[in-house]
Amino acid sequence: MKRLSVNIDHVATLRQARGENGPDPVTAALIAELAGAAGIVSHLREDRRHIQDNDVYLLRKLLKTKLDLEMAATEEIVNIALDVVPDLVTLVPERRQELTTEGGLDVASQLPHLKEVTNRFHSKNIAVSLFVAPVEKQIRAAKNVGADFVELHTGEYANAKGRDVETQLTRLKTAARYAHKLGLKINGGHGLDYRNLRPVAMIEEIEEFSIGHALISHAIFVGLERAVKEMLDILSEVSFEKEG
Repeated sequence: MKRLSVNIDHVATLRQARGENGPDPVTAALIAELAGAAGIVSHLREDRRHIQDNDVYLLRKLLKTKLDLEMAATEEIVNIALDVVPDLVTLVPERRQELTTEGGLDVASQLPHLKEVTNRFHSKNIAVSLFVAPVEKQIRAAKNVGADFVELHTGEYANAKGRDVETQLTRLKTAARYAHKLGLKINGGHGLDYRNLRPVAMIEEIEEFSIGHALISHAIFVGLERAVKEMLDILSEVSFEKEG
């Protein structure tokens, strides 16, 4: 069964828009977990635009499944992560001006730093994932850093039109197979929704998907529990088809 991790950042964004106490992203995480999500993703940004420090500590205390902390590899956030001890950290690029993470991490240009950060996390038994574009250079660099996972950036596939959809899907397939050959575990995420998830979920080597915006948007109309279950239904159908 392909796994789903639910990104709750957009719940926190709505809370921060009014500077009040709700909606509570931790409550959203618990609902998603009860609905069948295999894990919860939250991105603690340097500017704290959505998820706050206290959210992360509460998630660590209350979750029964997996906590995946997305983060830039800056000293402040690394130290917080080492104190929280999530199950997984996913290192991503981060710019103050961006609306959301715009691309994969340039691992190849930061090997010494990312290797040192990865070693620090491993010393506390925290698994490390690197969010990378589906290209061999960055995947190979992630392996050299000592990462346990790569999360393949699916944004170009999600935004593709016409014939380019198949081109981007082929890139993801090739990248996933290469990462698997190197011994890395593979996740996928960015821009995935109820319409485009199925073809990517058919890629055998990708084990888990991190999905936030589309799922939380759908939850406004149908409720969070149903939104999670409908996404899980897609993954379940894919698993059933592959087994058949």
